[in-house]
Amino acid sequence: MAELPTLIEDLALILVVAGVVTLIFKRLKQPLVLGYIVAGFLVSPNMPYTTSVVDVGNVHLWADIGVMFLLFSLGLDFSFKKILRMGASPIISTCTIIFCMSMLGVCVGQAFGWSKMDCIFLGGMLAMSSTTIIYKAFDDLGLRQQQFAGLVMSVLILEDILAIVMMVMLSAVASGNDLEGGQMIQSVIKIAFFLILWLVVGIFAIPLFLRSVRRLINNEVLLVVSLGLCCAMAVFSTKVGFSSAFGAFIMGSILAETVEAERIEKLVEPVKNLFGAIFFVSVGMLVDPVILSDYALPILLLVLTILVGQAVFGTFSFMLGGESLKSAMRCGFSMAQIGEFSFIIASLGLSLGVISDFLYPVVVAVSVITTFLTPYMIRLATPTYNRLERHLPKKIILSLNHLSMSHQQSQQQSNWKRLLKQMAVNTVVYSILTSAAIALMFTFVLPFMRRLLPGWELHWYANAITGILTVLLIAPFLRAMVMKKNRSEEFKALWAESNRNRLPLIFTILVRGLIAVGFIFYICNYLTRFTNALMICIGVLVVVGIIFSRWIKHRSITLERLFIQNLRSRDIEAQVHGKKRPLYEGRLLDRDIHIAEFEVPSDSQWMGQTLKQLNFGQKYGIHISSVLRGGRRENIPDGDYVIFPGDTLQVIGSDAQFTAFRDALERERFGEDTEVEKREMKLRQLVIGADSPFVGKTLIESGIRDVYSCMVVGLEEGKESLSAYRPNRRFQEGDIIWVVGEQESLDALLHS
Repeated sequence: MAELPTLIEDLALILVVAGVVTLIFKRLKQPLVLGYIVAGFLVSPNMPYTTSVVDVGNVHLWADIGVMFLLFSLGLDFSFKKILRMGASPIISTCTIIFCMSMLGVCVGQAFGWSKMDCIFLGGMLAMSSTTIIYKAFDDLGLRQQQFAGLVMSVLILEDILAIVMMVMLSAVASGNDLEGGQMIQSVIKIAFFLILWLVVGIFAIPLFLRSVRRLINNEVLLVVSLGLCCAMAVFSTKVGFSSAFGAFIMGSILAETVEAERIEKLVEPVKNLFGAIFFVSVGMLVDPVILSDYALPILLLVLTILVGQAVFGTFSFMLGGESLKSAMRCGFSMAQIGEFSFIIASLGLSLGVISDFLYPVVVAVSVITTFLTPYMIRLATPTYNRLERHLPKKIILSLNHLSMSHQQSQQQSNWKRLLKQMAVNTVVYSILTSAAIALMFTFVLPFMRRLLPGWELHWYANAITGILTVLLIAPFLRAMVMKKNRSEEFKALWAESNRNRLPLIFTILVRGLIAVGFIFYICNYLTRFTNALMICIGVLVVVGIIFSRWIKHRSITLERLFIQNLRSRDIEAQVHGKKRPLYEGRLLDRDIHIAEFEVPSDSQWMGQTLKQLNFGQKYGIHISSVLRGGRRENIPDGDYVIFPGDTLQVIGSDAQFTAFRDALERERFGEDTEVEKREMKLRQLVIGADSPFVGKTLIESGIRDVYSCMVVGLEEGKESLSAYRPNRRFQEGDIIWVVGEQESLDALLHS
């Protein structure tokens, strides 16, 4: 009989051990990530007392796929529009935390005498808090609906995004082994160029494709298409010099803007869980007890660095973002751990061969310790604030606590600022699209035309045809670059406000026009041998013709509207199905009042009761603003509205009121049926004897259903089948009836 491949044997060992260990960790109410790491340690060659994985290389290959799918799923849960709606506060907090913790990590590494690359990668690892672990801790502690938890999750989303950028930057640094400013700037420009290009093209093209085949796609096909797009983008990302994980994340963020995003997320989740488990198991396989014992002191010092560093710098960063001292301390203390992205960064360093072998197990050990301490750090924030409040002068405490009240959430921008910002964004985006279109035409179309029209005489015809096609392709982009925002409200207001504004406004049009002429000049210079003066004249004439062309104007507007529609498709779908949260959420007058969502459990004791009977306002001080049921929203439900299992309640209240409401929601449940085996329904025959209490009674009078919880299904009269028992028929001696019920109920009935 043929032997089983080692890959299957290793996979069986990994999944069995991981399954057993994670069940134990689930019972202990610990994060499953730690269970996977422990499972990886148990099956690793470093553990001599258990069966080990044979082919470690194959496991790491599967782990790389796991990283790709993890980041693809992260992208599906991410939206660039969310970041834009957050405002400057979370961005300020995130950038400050990452900078401070990175520098702190570099300094600690240098204090240990580690190499420069070890210190740089260590700084990146210490800067990344764990979204998974913090979310789980908030959920376990009942804090997920509180306001500070929402702030922390916003910063964690931004951290995950910056972690992707950091991985690309670290790869660039590792490849050159230096930190020259020019190379760093070049890397940043390259990242920004491809990031904008992929997002714009992806959001334009992929929703169109999915919309065109929506009627043909079932769950199976959608899963295959989604993973295919993920892998294709990962391959393309590696071709242009980035990691496969970066490409997978970008594709996930593109699909996050489609109507199918939630459906894809549910379909991909089992795949992500499988490969993600293998990745975290591979992390545990790199843990070496010998290294841990040799580096016990650095591990403990790194743990203290994270705890104290996040508590201090995290609090400071959130205060810079406009939070009060109490809120900032709760946020900062919550982020005192490292997790999955630290492992991914460490894996990147190992794969590039630029960090030492000891650093990976050291970081894993630090992550495990800080993960266990996370709930205690979250609980420690409020007592620490109370102690500070007792010892610091009251004036300082009051000024820090009211810092958020004076912090402007949305400052009124001047017309000039808004106009120039919009023009700059449009110019950058359309310049990137134009550059990409020219590059594609010169890379693929031009060689094809030259092969189609060979020979020196036809060479110029090939160049001319390619040039004309290229100009027609980029014409809508150039027109939008020059003309867009020239009739905006800001432009009109500034033009009418003062004559002094008119010359600068005309200058903005000329600058964008010169950029458009520059692209035409580049095309002519690449394909012809004309003089510079002639090429400039051609560029000016072409741009003027583009501006006055009605066909190009119509094409440009159509493309832009289609892009905006694709970008808003998920929001439109959310509005149609009642999923979008109300606009007034950010305008509540009391800063302690906000909106949270609670789902009614399937075993809730509230189901079937009206809002009047439940009396939430009197009991908990909260208000039910909306109820989401079956994809439909019921706004401002009245007192007669009945609550059903699975309803999502949108609640207005404070953190303290939410805590009381959530506790009641979890407490007032029927609980799990621990004796499910006794719920089996059985069929029994019952003969009515002379001494039976049922003789002379009707079915209703007998109480068989109400008292004994049983049901008469038929009367045996010697026929081939049972006769239906009429409710008004009275039981007689000798009747043979068939009864259905649970075993205990049947026993009570038979012995009555």
